[in-house]
Amino acid sequence: MTSTTRQICFINAAHTFTHYGLLVLATAVLAMVQEPGAPFGTEYGPIIALGTAMFVVYGLGALPMGWLAARFGRKAMMAAFFLGSGAAMAAAGFTSGPLGLAVALAVMGAFSAIYHPIGTAIISEAGGNRVGRAMGINGVFGNLGVALAPVVTAFLAAQLGWRWAFVLPGLACMVIGLAYLREPAYDARRAGVQTRPFPRIPRAIVRRAVISLMLIAVVSGLVFNAYTMLIPKLMEERLASSPDLLPVVGMLAFLATLCGGLAQFTVGHMIDRMTLKSVFMPLAIVLVPGMLALSFLDGWIVLPLAGLMAAAIFGQVTVNETITARYVAPKLRAKLYSLRFTVGFLGAACAAPLVGFLHASTGNLAAAMVALAGAATVTLGCALWFPNSPEELHPELWEKAEDPAPRTVAAPAE
Repeated sequence: MTSTTRQICFINAAHTFTHYGLLVLATAVLAMVQEPGAPFGTEYGPIIALGTAMFVVYGLGALPMGWLAARFGRKAMMAAFFLGSGAAMAAAGFTSGPLGLAVALAVMGAFSAIYHPIGTAIISEAGGNRVGRAMGINGVFGNLGVALAPVVTAFLAAQLGWRWAFVLPGLACMVIGLAYLREPAYDARRAGVQTRPFPRIPRAIVRRAVISLMLIAVVSGLVFNAYTMLIPKLMEERLASSPDLLPVVGMLAFLATLCGGLAQFTVGHMIDRMTLKSVFMPLAIVLVPGMLALSFLDGWIVLPLAGLMAAAIFGQVTVNETITARYVAPKLRAKLYSLRFTVGFLGAACAAPLVGFLHASTGNLAAAMVALAGAATVTLGCALWFPNSPEELHPELWEKAEDPAPRTVAAPAE
């Protein structure tokens, strides 16, 4: 196994643990409300809102990571991710009240903030000339964390209690971190990764792409986080409302989010052969009507539709992360990823209180789905405005776009 392959394996594992850890509470809460003595309360909304600080710190913490990596190195930062987030996740299982749980989750959010700015930058370099494929596969591993979180958490909560649903994956994350400490620092150039020279792209096009990316980040962070958080509750409301069916709820949520993983793998391959806009538009178009339909549909039709929405949401993530790789020079990527993920995660931080408030106010998730449909309209607008440049697939053509044909100047009259 080459150093590049080993590095990609560790970074993909980190992506899995990032999304897994952030979503343990979303399913564990279904067991916590039934705990004898109710130390955390008996209502879904207030308990799910305990994750708010985690997502706020997760979002704000991404901002300085590009600069910290430049000072301490990417390896040190990724090692801190594995060990810190794993320890905090395990600690959450030993808390005895709402404040302790909120603090443990916030600490986990702080260490989890390391992954996206640093890990995504590493993947964009390790992917070489097939960055879309590398991003797609990496996205599948992130989606695997999202998909496994409800089903594994539901199983552990049913068999061992909800506390072990935090402790066991936290310990597993720390073990992988110890293995990562033995891995030498990674340098794509020394590893012999073949990459094309980064082209000179017209500033106006870069500006348009980056502005689109930042606008998309705000709403996509909210939609992604809220949707992945409410899937277990949606499955419970529409398909398996009995408390004894908690493992079934987890499995249904797993099946829905599994569609997202398949979509990311497919989108990653498509991106290497098609322009970003041509891949992005169909994904953005289906979100609004799909979310509105989920606000009122009931029964088994919810499962395939929830899977379709997961596919569109997760597929967009792969597109968004590839935008930076295609339009931003390598030396600036870690810092732009930091900025982009900070903006996105601030939107994501609104997810827990929004879902909790709307559910507490209405008694179901219909209003939350309508709110997500409204946010998705912004994504659709950005997709329409995003540049559709064939030069993305043939970077050598950017030079012609940069240097327009010379104008013919009439000779002065004699």
